[in-house]
Order: sequence, then C-alpha cells, then structure tokens
Amino acid sequence: MDHYDAILIPGGGITPEFQPTTWTISRLDYALSVSRRKYIITLSAGTTHHQPFIDPSGFPAFESIIGANYLIQKGVSPYDIMTENCSYDTIGNAFFARLIFTEILSLENLLIITSEFHMPRTRAIFEWIFNLPPQKVNYSLSFVATPNTGLNNIDLEARMLGEKNRLDSFWKLPKRIGNVSELHRWLYTEHAAYAIHLKPQPTEGVELNTY
Repeated sequence: MDHYDAILIPGGGITPEFQPTTWTISRLDYALSVSRRKYIITLSAGTTHHQPFIDPSGFPAFESIIGANYLIQKGVSPYDIMTENCSYDTIGNAFFARLIFTEILSLENLLIITSEFHMPRTRAIFEWIFNLPPQKVNYSLSFVATPNTGLNNIDLEARMLGEKNRLDSFWKLPKRIGNVSELHRWLYTEHAAYAIHLKPQPTEGVELNTY
C-alpha cells in the first residue's frame, strides 16, 4: 500500500531511564521509514505485568508518551502523532485505538507495527477487533514485524512461550464475543486489567525482562 491513514505501534516497555526499550525502538524506527502516512498513533498506558513507572516529576510514565517523545526527537511533527493512554494489554491496544481514534477520524488504511515475538497474537487480536460489528469504517489492515532487538535468548524464549499460551487462550474470545458492545462489557467485567473487582497477576521470572 502506498499510503496509510495511520500507523499503530503497541508499547513494548520503557527503561529505567524513561526511554523506549530497544525492541520498541525497532518498531518506532520502522514507522519513521514509512514516508506516506498521515498519523502515527503510539499505544499503551503501560502493562499489568509489573508496577508502573513514575517519572522524576512524580507523574505516571506512559509507554505511548515515551514512544511519542522518541518520534518527536527524530523529527516527526507533534501534530502528526497521537497517543493512546488507556490500554494495559494488546486487546486494550486494539479496542481503544479503534474507539478513540480510527472510528472517530475514519482512518481506514492502517499499518500495525510490533516485534516478531509479539506479532502472531497482535495480528489475531487486531484482525478480530477491527472486524467486529457494527463497522463504521471499512478497515484495511497491514502488519509489519520488526526484529527482537536487545532480547537475549533466555528472555526471548520465555516471552515466546508466554505469547503462545496467551494466544491459545485468546481464541476462546471470538467464539463468545460477536460485536463491539459485547467486547466492551467483557473488558470491564471479566478482564483483570480493566474490571474493577479483579486484580491482574504480575509476571514473574525472566519473561518480566521483556515488558
């Protein structure tokens, strides 16, 4: 495709120095290489896999803001960047991107960029959520997987196993959720990252190094 209405980039964690992780930088750098695009939308408030980062001024360090600042430092106009600060997982990335940005602005041709280890689950989730009825926008989704830069083999193997397990669990959802309204209800009643009565379980072990 010669032109994208928007590039969507899920967050991939931040460093203690409040910079994107090296594998997230690979995603952002690929977005910089795509010349024909209207908006870049960075996704993610953070993750439930560990405690949130607090910046030196005492405010939450949102992954999407850290990513956006990197793009601005590389020369992207702030007017060409939008940030999504509501999501704490990949399902939330897709859900909030659609409801807050693409649906409102009628952004049809979308490129989703994420790391190789994250791509199978990302593609499955985004294709499902962006095709749920009712559809106000005729979406065309493209995907690019960037290298797993900066991850050692032990951490990467743990993350890939976690990704496989989460993808296996994900396939149950399309069988019971058939539209955006049902997804909204499930998100706020059954998803531990968003339902007020549930508590997410932090990740332990070396997989935590990949968030």
